[in-house]
Amino acid sequence: MTKIEFNTLVMRQAPSLKMYALHFTHDADDANDLVQDTLLKAITYYNKFKEGTNLKGWLYTIMKNTFINNYRRFVKISSFVTKTDEISSAQLSFSATGNGGEQKFVMDDIKKALSSLQKEYYTPFT
Repeated sequence: MTKIEFNTLVMRQAPSLKMYALHFTHDADDANDLVQDTLLKAITYYNKFKEGTNLKGWLYTIMKNTFINNYRRFVKISSFVTKTDEISSAQLSFSATGNGGEQKFVMDDIKKALSSLQKEYYTPFT
């Protein structure tokens, strides 16, 4: 069987693959992605398919294994995200460290600007 003949046979299975994918994903977009991944793997590894065996069963096995691997990857990634306890703003104020450096520079600039004012304009600030 040539690769073109194999690709034609595989593409004919796409509608049944989509129905099968919907059983796994329960979402049309995710099902389309799963079908696409399955078709890509089948076409990539067409030399692993033994002619005369059940093509649909082979494709279903690829799809099932792809779904399981994707699910395991999702669970593994999700487990890296840890939940943290809620921290109130009051607790944050006790644990936060202050840096007065920027504030000191701002105050120095204000004092310098005030000292350059004429006495009649400076009086309201004293």
